[in-house]
Amino acid sequence: MNAEVITVGTEILMGQILNTNSQYIANKLAELGISHYYDTTVGDNWDRLCSAIENALSRSDIVILTGGLGPTSDDITKEAAAHVMKRDLVLDGPSLEKIKAHFSDRGTVMPENNIKQAMLPDGCIILKNEVGTAPGCIIESNNGTTAILLPGPPREMNPMFELGVLPYLERLSDSILYTRVIRIFGMGESAVASMIKEVIDKQTNPTIAPYVKPGEVTLRVTAKCSEIDEGKALAEPVIEEICSIIGEAVYSTDDEGLNEVCARMLIEKRLKLAVAESCTGGMLSSSLISVPGSSRWFIEGAVTYSNDSKLRRLGVKPESVAQFGAVSRVVAAQMAEGARLSSGADIGISTTGIAGPSGGSDNKPVGLAYVAIADIDGTYVRELRLNGSREHIRNVATLNALDLLRRRLSDSQV
Repeated sequence: MNAEVITVGTEILMGQILNTNSQYIANKLAELGISHYYDTTVGDNWDRLCSAIENALSRSDIVILTGGLGPTSDDITKEAAAHVMKRDLVLDGPSLEKIKAHFSDRGTVMPENNIKQAMLPDGCIILKNEVGTAPGCIIESNNGTTAILLPGPPREMNPMFELGVLPYLERLSDSILYTRVIRIFGMGESAVASMIKEVIDKQTNPTIAPYVKPGEVTLRVTAKCSEIDEGKALAEPVIEEICSIIGEAVYSTDDEGLNEVCARMLIEKRLKLAVAESCTGGMLSSSLISVPGSSRWFIEGAVTYSNDSKLRRLGVKPESVAQFGAVSRVVAAQMAEGARLSSGADIGISTTGIAGPSGGSDNKPVGLAYVAIADIDGTYVRELRLNGSREHIRNVATLNALDLLRRRLSDSQV
């Protein structure tokens, strides 16, 4: 069985809206073991949309369309799909009443053009919209092909897919994909691939696919199976083999971010954390407190960007700044120690560096950064030599600080 996705909307073609629907649906299809060979974006044009639907139905068993189910004249997805599949549009009473209730619950009267959203292809399976006004639908043809129409806004599309489309597709698929994601920090893709070459060469089921993210590498281990337990039994030995080869650079086998791993470890060890940042400008603190429940272990974060703030807020010594500069091992260490002592935290971490694009020198080029961690056992500083844009340098410095924290919490070599 194969499926393809058609995203409808001129605003997507023009780059005004990021197309996250295709990514979401592709992930869901992969989990179900449904092949996905084509992905199309088409504007709000009748001829081009009808042509896209006709082509998709000629080569795919399932065609999933998102967008174009609104009440305005340029919302034509439903009309085009019904035309191609030779279905009349008929008024669905329950859908109309639900749309009316949506407006009355908000103290307004339904505009006349919203009636259009209750006009649905004859004989279709109606998908309720729990968030907005546009119902979706599933149109099954006599030749075995199926079109699934979903609203464009992700906050409407995602729950409709989960509640209505997913159960429907599960009944059609004879297999599922069990996927685990191994996340590795501090190694390049080529180094990882070289280390696990023998594992990759002998892969059959499960398969191993590497992906590169800023500062890290992920390995997606995917097993085709009939049930979750079977997939787990297939994937687990491969995951264990990879972890034994890569070692401590592996920080998660369940697709957790470094911030999530650090949060879990801080909770397990019942430790409190404080942060002092310069070059990352709050990015490190933001990453940490984005994890739910961070108030249990995060005391405070200080963005001490100027030299004066480092001295005044963190107790960095003036002679250290004068002798070594704000971007130095000594100042990074004193920042971490100051964050810990002034807040009463168990652990203090810090960042300082030259994010660029200007401000560098021969001795201290753009991309030079230091991350430090201080606890009751002492202070450790990691020097970084980074490159890329200002944002990339700040992001990778943040990830290095998290990795330093992760290794310290796991009592591994920092």
